[in-house]
Amino acid sequence: MLFIRKRPTGLRVKQLRNALLMLGILFSACSLTPAPPDPIYQIVTNTPQPQLAPDTPVPMLPQATIAPDSAAPLPTEIVTPGPTLATVPGAIGPYIFADDVDPLTGETVADPAALNRRPMVVKISNAPPIVRPQSGLNAADLVFEHYAEGGLTRFSAVFYSQAPERVGSIRSARLIDYELVPMYQALLAFSGASSGVEEYIYGSEFAERAYKGVLYGLPYYWRDEEIEVPHNLFTSTAALWDLATEEGLNDRPNLSGMAFLQEPPPDSDGETSAIDIRYIATSVRWEYDAEQGVYRRFSDGEPHYDANTDTQVTADNVVIIFAEHRFTDIVESQFGDSMSYSIEIKLWFEGDAVLFRDGQRYEGRWVRPTRESMLSLRTRDGELMYLRPGNTGFQVVRPPSQQDPAEEGVTVS
Repeated sequence: MLFIRKRPTGLRVKQLRNALLMLGILFSACSLTPAPPDPIYQIVTNTPQPQLAPDTPVPMLPQATIAPDSAAPLPTEIVTPGPTLATVPGAIGPYIFADDVDPLTGETVADPAALNRRPMVVKISNAPPIVRPQSGLNAADLVFEHYAEGGLTRFSAVFYSQAPERVGSIRSARLIDYELVPMYQALLAFSGASSGVEEYIYGSEFAERAYKGVLYGLPYYWRDEEIEVPHNLFTSTAALWDLATEEGLNDRPNLSGMAFLQEPPPDSDGETSAIDIRYIATSVRWEYDAEQGVYRRFSDGEPHYDANTDTQVTADNVVIIFAEHRFTDIVESQFGDSMSYSIEIKLWFEGDAVLFRDGQRYEGRWVRPTRESMLSLRTRDGELMYLRPGNTGFQVVRPPSQQDPAEEGVTVS
């Protein structure tokens, strides 16, 4: 049995949806490709990673590298089925979780009833720097940072075990959310989207679970008048979950795919105290705090804080996700003759990944064989890769073959 998926192009939503609802399969470790001979990131010892100054002019992503090309032939990719992977003693997940264990963090929750709902993907701004500190990032189970346009990034934060009353600022959805929402069988909280992205969202299987902020008022969304428009829209996850329950859309899903282990696996690829990720128009640094056992986040050279708690953003795990990026023909914005196109990020099947936990790094692969599959991690040998129980920050970047080394890259030290 084969699962075939073609790269989407244009707005062929119904065709894409039909293709993605084919028979599900189990992913085979045998389908994982071997490690490339060249490193996927740079390792340094004492050389600090250059930081992008906040007032640096914002360049565009290089159009020549991933320019729209709707006439190009669409590649066909195949994943074959395989056996279920074994777990090690003490592992949490990835297939079965206790009723009081959050399958997105591997942690036991104080109130198991908090998990009797769907996860919620919330679209949070990260540009310009005045949107920092954002509200609620430390309460998310998972946070995906990805390219929006203009070389800048945006967050898709996945909330499940915690329900902060103020999250934001809320901005518009992107094509990556068309992949993340079914991945976690989630609700979607967003301010709106370009017409092309909205056609994907409202033509999808989760259309009724998409809560567009401009269509709602209090208590679901509101604007903070002390903050500049359009950076002042916020949401309450608790209120949106209540609304979804009233509409009969908030059933607890069966989530599986992430594996956790309290003790760090012994087969690490070396100690790492800092991770620097250079996007074209912004930079991120995670520094390992050995005393607390967490990674502390810095953005554009400054500590990154959560406005709800006035504490620095931290993560128990940091995962670098290398995924192909491609401009579509969807226009996100236009200023004069300059247009920004929506970026398709290929978060399906598999790609290179690097996990950082407990001051160690582990090189492997991310896998997602079907649309409904949660993104999971594997070693180079195809075995399960174990996260530390806790929250995870995913940094989605372009693979080295697509990067401009003068402007992008991942450096660990």
